[in-house]
Amino acid sequence: MEISGILTAIVIGLVIGALGRLVVPGKQRIPIWLTILIGIVAAIIGTFIAAGLGVADTRGIDWIELAIQVALAAAGVSLAAGLYGRR
Repeated sequence: MEISGILTAIVIGLVIGALGRLVVPGKQRIPIWLTILIGIVAAIIGTFIAAGLGVADTRGIDWIELAIQVALAAAGVSLAAGLYGRR
């Protein structure tokens, strides 16, 4: 993977993680690096799920794929906030 691919994954992870964090109600006391990491993982897993469902390559913006990624990020942020808050 090239450096531009890594930077793109970080930016997309930041956006997906932030959207996932906005979906979860209440305040999440997790660091921003964890939000980015969750966003990156959610974006990658969401892309694989969308490809498995056959909705990864559509014309225009892939709204279904984006919804899957944000839902996964919201679940990840919620889980991480629950686990991180117990420390």
